[in-house]
Amino acid sequence: MVKASGFDKISDIFRKYSIFVILVCMVIISSFLNRNFFTMLNLTNIMRQISVTTILAFGETMLIIAGLIDLSSGAVLALSGVIAITVYKATGSLLPAFCTGILVGVICNIVSGLCVSVYRMPPFIATLALTTVARGGALLFTKGQNIYQIGNFTVFGQGFLLFFPIPVIFMIFMLGMTWYILNNTRFGRSLYAIGGNAEAANASGIKVSGVKFACFVINGFLVGLAGVLFMSRVNAGLPNAASGYEFEAMTAAIIGGTSFSGGIGTAAGTLAGAFIVGFLNNIMNLLGINSYLQQIIKGVIIALAVIMDTIAKDKRLSPREIAVKVADGEN
Repeated sequence: MVKASGFDKISDIFRKYSIFVILVCMVIISSFLNRNFFTMLNLTNIMRQISVTTILAFGETMLIIAGLIDLSSGAVLALSGVIAITVYKATGSLLPAFCTGILVGVICNIVSGLCVSVYRMPPFIATLALTTVARGGALLFTKGQNIYQIGNFTVFGQGFLLFFPIPVIFMIFMLGMTWYILNNTRFGRSLYAIGGNAEAANASGIKVSGVKFACFVINGFLVGLAGVLFMSRVNAGLPNAASGYEFEAMTAAIIGGTSFSGGIGTAAGTLAGAFIVGFLNNIMNLLGINSYLQQIIKGVIIALAVIMDTIAKDKRLSPREIAVKVADGEN
């Protein structure tokens, strides 16, 4: 057995915690680029702004770990949010509205889960179809009109509990829930096993289809919650809202170390990735960078994150496995 050198140990530690090192460096650099960045007001606004996409990212993380994906979360978020607001305006009660928003997210993801786990539909196709259905449903439900005058419904997205913004509290709770599921449950271990090798997981006794279905249901809970928080924060029911939020969530997960090849990812890494994306958006806004250029920069970052993930995956393969991939003509 070859004993690891000190350099190898340092390299392993840096590779394991590199995302947090990058996050700290980004905070330091941003604070020098603009003096308003490192203020309590700005940092609080960043946390409030990223809370919705971070909650979505936790769902995407679990799905990607299991070799799945959700392209519908932005559209389902909009549908959940506008229905939740409508229930509140009809009843005047926050709890039924809150629960209805989550229920809509769960029902939509049950549909995706059934398509993937029962009918063997590729998750890309299943959730892409749901994107169109959910967005059309939101527009049909509201007749294409925004919903205003939502009253106390704003408490979910704009309120405080003591000194903490309520969306941030929800984000922290969802972080804890995701961490616990991935690290302390049989279901979480099954997600890693399925993402690593679905056939081997099935042979070991894991009910792959059932785990995939349950993962979509959990994702639906998170998407529904995000819908309630988003509409509450913007103080309106917007059926066209949250377009592209699924990609923001996936970006946070990928930058945070979740591998598109499946089997790898952590809740803490996704949170760090979400903060990096949030800090990047914020500092570009503070510096007055053109919004179109911002999209280009974020697209390049996504591409670089996937390239790094591919390189890291190849490094984890043995020389024999790489030789087999080359011989088979794989890239």
